[in-house]
Amino acid sequence: MGKTDQKTIGAKIKVWRQKRELTQEGLARKADIPYTTLVKIESDTIQNPTLETLTKITSGLEITIDELINT
Repeated sequence: MGKTDQKTIGAKIKVWRQKRELTQEGLARKADIPYTTLVKIESDTIQNPTLETLTKITSGLEITIDELINT
């Protein structure tokens, strides 16, 4: 039985950010969140970001929360 690939929210955000060719600073600016918050989310220091923060990030990535969660 193979290991299930369960990416964290942070890993999923990083994948989408790289698809959009954005730096962490660029996405933080577009999402109107502190750069340090994005770094902590992507590195899993923050594992459960607030809905408000996720909404801002997905808006900056120009995707829906559903698209983020289901990737």
